[in-house]
Amino acid sequence: MNEQTIIAKIHEALVEQGRPQEEIDEIHKAYEFAKKLHEGQYRVSEEPYIIHPCEVARILTDLRVDKHLIMAAFLHDVIEDTDTTPEQIEELFGEDVKNLVEGVTKLNKYQFKSKEERQAESFRKMFVAMAKDVRVIFLKLADRLHNMRTLNYMAPAKQQRIAQETLDIFAPLAGRLGIGKIKSELEDLSLRYLQPDKYFEIAQLVAQKKTEREQTVNMLIETIAANLKQNKIEAEITGRAKHYYSIYKKMKRLNIAFHDLYDVTAVRIIVNTVRECYEVLGLIHSHFKPIPGRFKDYIAMPKGNGYKSLHTSVLGPRQKPLEVQIRTKEMHHIAEYGVAAHWRYKESGSVKADSTTDLQYTFMRKMLELEQESSGAEDFVEHVKMDLFTNQVFVFTPKGDVFDLPLGATPIDFAFRIHTDVGYKTTGCLINGRIGQLDTKLKNGDIVEITTSKKSEPKMHWLNFVVTRQAQSKIRQWFRKHKRDEYIVLGKSLMEAELTKAVFDEVVKSGELLNIAKSMNLTSVDDLLALLGNGEISAIKLMNRLKVDVQKNDDLSQFMSHNKIRSCKQEIIGLEDLMYQLAKCCLPLPGEPIVGVVTRGKGISVHRQDCKSLETVQPERLLEISWNPDVVNNGKKTYISAIRIDVDDKMGMLKDILMKITDCDTNINYANVKSNTNKKLGIIELGLEVSSVERLNYVINQLMSMDSVKSVKRVPMNSNTRLYVPSGSKKKSKK
Repeated sequence: MNEQTIIAKIHEALVEQGRPQEEIDEIHKAYEFAKKLHEGQYRVSEEPYIIHPCEVARILTDLRVDKHLIMAAFLHDVIEDTDTTPEQIEELFGEDVKNLVEGVTKLNKYQFKSKEERQAESFRKMFVAMAKDVRVIFLKLADRLHNMRTLNYMAPAKQQRIAQETLDIFAPLAGRLGIGKIKSELEDLSLRYLQPDKYFEIAQLVAQKKTEREQTVNMLIETIAANLKQNKIEAEITGRAKHYYSIYKKMKRLNIAFHDLYDVTAVRIIVNTVRECYEVLGLIHSHFKPIPGRFKDYIAMPKGNGYKSLHTSVLGPRQKPLEVQIRTKEMHHIAEYGVAAHWRYKESGSVKADSTTDLQYTFMRKMLELEQESSGAEDFVEHVKMDLFTNQVFVFTPKGDVFDLPLGATPIDFAFRIHTDVGYKTTGCLINGRIGQLDTKLKNGDIVEITTSKKSEPKMHWLNFVVTRQAQSKIRQWFRKHKRDEYIVLGKSLMEAELTKAVFDEVVKSGELLNIAKSMNLTSVDDLLALLGNGEISAIKLMNRLKVDVQKNDDLSQFMSHNKIRSCKQEIIGLEDLMYQLAKCCLPLPGEPIVGVVTRGKGISVHRQDCKSLETVQPERLLEISWNPDVVNNGKKTYISAIRIDVDDKMGMLKDILMKITDCDTNINYANVKSNTNKKLGIIELGLEVSSVERLNYVINQLMSMDSVKSVKRVPMNSNTRLYVPSGSKKKSKK
């Protein structure tokens, strides 16, 4: 689309939206100014550069944003790519436009140690500016969307980097702001460059099923429309296939093929009132069988981004499962445009939220809190990604106040959100009127009451289950202040356990630990040991740093050579150059959360985070680790996982089980069979060779689909099991 066509479409949209001519003239003035400045500049696609800001302005015009933001869209690259100064923009277009342009300007005029540091600082600046004025992110999202639409002109390596960044930062941001139109397109475009084979495979499969899908949807729409007309309910009914990235995520999460998905298609019904939403739901359930567990009432309990709708899945015509979404026109507008549909702009450009958005967008204010608690730009960006881009739950106080927390948050996270002192003094909690555990994962709608005591103090083991950075930071701050001496002793013990006392004393004497401490802006070795004992830095990272520095010191290298450590195969991040083993009590698999436990003489023991044996482990012995994504994704190496299958005790069940597992293309390492005659129950224990937790879950789901199978669960490996070698096994089974 050429420049004049884009400008004509923007003008047409502005007129259609009822904008006054004076406002349209101001916007056109910004366009003419940008066009003059970008004259002679071209994009990688060889089209005139002015096309890009015009397209960004068109995206924002469709979102019906205010005039200053559209003007800023035309001008958003002039500070970075021309000699124009912020003062010139302010003089010509006002302070508000200048602030918006500066909010998205990259930091190319500053010096940073690395590209990563530059990017983190750029994101930090953008997030903080967004917390002060949400329009900054509208502009950045529109900018990124057009860049993604034209990413095919970039080199493959740059395509991958930008697509991953979009998936990590910008798509979640659009989701948190409820801008469904932009979020879905960003995710689909990211998938196209990160997983091109999967993207085009899904696109082809969706296209192949289009005719069959449309026939099923049309039959459902006709039935619904007739019932609504009979009940005098006016509605707009449409059907659509889900977005490619949504389909990809579900296929990956469930480890199933496209043909096994039953909700690729969704039918949307838009009515006039909330009451009609529930009336339509009743009509649908009375004519089509609802699928249990697939109903979600986002009207009574909206999502954190303000999204409201009723979702249900039913068996439609030809017994094809279909998802049905029911919402009002206002809800649909919010689902498409998110926060842009809520926020109103005064003529001065300042932002004012209506009463419905005060809770939903408190996350922007939390960005400022996170910045104050972070040690640097990269740390801040990680905090934002962890605390603000996760799914959320809404939890109530007994008085009815609502707090939004990340998915998986506990009463301790809730206590620190109320106030730091409440967190410090917590002794227990009531969840929905009943005594609850402090590590309970809270659910939407829970009413939580925190009990406190003036004499109570934080507990170090809280760090094992709190999920918000706010709670983690405050707990560590308290222990750093009140338990310093104890942590110095613990830190020293950890180092001596790794190095032996003689080597540790020599390392201290050489000054290497002091050099590391100073590089971390600490003043002494004791400060470093206190952080180690407190768990703020891991023994692994400190050991790796020490080994690098020691290589420059020949005398000290001789001491270190006595501490021989097996090299890590890089399957686990955080255990580089350390000896480790997978714990037999829980048999962790690639793809599931793990934690390291420091042992004496046997290196690191790797456990699942939900392993019961961790309950007795001292917190200072725990290490933050994770599976290498390459190991999770390549599926080449297999790991043993033990499962117990309870079945009806009858002839042939073992054979049926083994055949089902063989059909799943999974090898059996060992098998043990016994029966409980009193309960007429057969118990089959199997050791399976699987590449990831997703693969294991797939096998378990296949087993659960068998009529005679009562339950399937993971169990510790039984070293005394009797080996059973099934006939036709793909490869030789092992003891």
